[in-house]
Formats: sequence, C-alpha cells, structure tokens
Amino acid sequence: QVQLVESGGGKVQAGGSLTLSCAASGRTFSRDAMGWFRQAPGKDREFVAAISWSGGSTAYSDSVKGRFTIYRDNAKNTVYLQMHSLKPEDTAVYYCAASTDWVPTGQYEYRYWGQGTQVTVSS
Repeated sequence: QVQLVESGGGKVQAGGSLTLSCAASGRTFSRDAMGWFRQAPGKDREFVAAISWSGGSTAYSDSVKGRFTIYRDNAKNTVYLQMHSLKPEDTAVYYCAASTDWVPTGQYEYRYWGQGTQVTVSS
C-alpha cells in the first residue's frame, strides 16, 4: 500500500513559481506511476501531469505543458511538480496520486490519493 502527503502549496502572484512535493510511504512506490491532478472551485477534477515508475515517460495536459515539469526521486520516495509562469486559472487544490498501471490521464485508475495542497495564484 501507498500513503501520499502533498506539500509546497501557497499563494503566489501571476508569473511566479512553486514546486509541489508528494512524499510517499510504502515499498511499492518505485514501481508506481504517479500523477498530479487539480480541482478548482466549481470545476471537475482534472489531469495535470503524470510520470511512469522509471521516470522515462511523462504526460501533461495541454494547459500546463511547457510550464510545469513532473519528476521523481525514487530514492527519496518523492514526486515533484515544478510550476512556472503560473496563471490565475492554475488556482486549485492539487492532489498527487499513485497507480500500478500506466494510464496517465485516467483518474479512476489511481488507487491512492493524497489530501491535497492549495495553490492560489493572484493577478
């Protein structure tokens, strides 16, 4: 089993940067695909980014591609989401999730979820 805890959220002005961290516990982490999702008020939860267990494959939503980078350090049991050029529409609660299969955008395929961390981008 895997437990996930996100951190690094906060308030930032448009154009700024933040890096989110997701610390995982559980011996299966190194073989789990990891994803980041977000949910803004009044909107459905949406896919942001994902990375395979080896880090060799990544996927991004069109809205964040070129601005966000997902990476992982299996030795530290941690996955990161580096965010640059933040926009007000990036404001949301960000969740990390773990899956035993590589279905990057399929949120229902992720079995484990963190509690979320708030990111607020002001104009």
